[in-house]
Amino acid sequence: MQALKETHFTLPKQESFYRGKVRDVYATADQLIMVASDRLSAFDVVLPRAIPFKGQVLNQIALRNLEATKNIVPNWLRSSPDPNVSIGLKCEPFPVEMVIRGYLAGHAWREYKEGKRTICGVPLPEGLKENDKLPRPIITPTTKAHEGHDEDISREEILTQGLVSKHDYVKLENYTFELFNKGSEMAEERGLILVDTKYEFGKVEDTIYLIDEIHTPDSSRFFYADTYSYNQLRGEKQKQLSKEFVREWLIANNFQGKEGQQIPEMTDEKVKEISERYIELFEKVTGEKFEPRAYEDVEKTIETNILKNLS
Repeated sequence: MQALKETHFTLPKQESFYRGKVRDVYATADQLIMVASDRLSAFDVVLPRAIPFKGQVLNQIALRNLEATKNIVPNWLRSSPDPNVSIGLKCEPFPVEMVIRGYLAGHAWREYKEGKRTICGVPLPEGLKENDKLPRPIITPTTKAHEGHDEDISREEILTQGLVSKHDYVKLENYTFELFNKGSEMAEERGLILVDTKYEFGKVEDTIYLIDEIHTPDSSRFFYADTYSYNQLRGEKQKQLSKEFVREWLIANNFQGKEGQQIPEMTDEKVKEISERYIELFEKVTGEKFEPRAYEDVEKTIETNILKNLS
């Protein structure tokens, strides 16, 4: 099964290269060339098999959502010369990710189930069930780890440690709530619920920019609106569009990224299933038919498209 696992370019005026969990990032003095690979990460671990079309799905959903939210906050994007590529402004990233949650799901639920009633300094009421709607959306930031696990951190710790100035952090909070409201409206139009998501921000001089992806299945969780209340009332699992189904499969096979744990085998059948779920999410979120890219000489094609844009 063909997929884009990684790229190996040397681009004009390239100053640095960084391979993240999912993206290959090439930097010039003032631009970032971000290639969305088909790598799949969960529990902050890159899994051994790449997932066909995953990078294209992520990149094209992000493009649409960056365009739809640019009136809320300026963003880094300048062009997309290839289905897997975004090129934009090089910003100095803030060292925290702004995670916002409207429902008790995923990591927050796992913490709550273990008895914690405060997450990232935010108190939670007693008596909640998994996937219950929270009284109001809450921001639960994390640190940004280049390697290993991102860690929960509170607003107070961010300010005390001087990770972000209070002036900037208030802006990040306001942008996060506004973006979540817009994302929720867009999801509702498509019959979905935006459950939780994360935003990353950077700065150039005095201007804050939204950077990286937005409202993709790697950064967000969606429930189907038409079955949410029915399933919640009966204590049944929510049908969702996110990579949580990958996490659940890993947990069921005794893997949560902890030391000594073995990643379960990803068969061709499992890889195909995951790929189809990503394509389903693209079509459900955008309302458009997914047009899969060709994988023949894919790395060379991507490089050619980038060079045309840079020339």
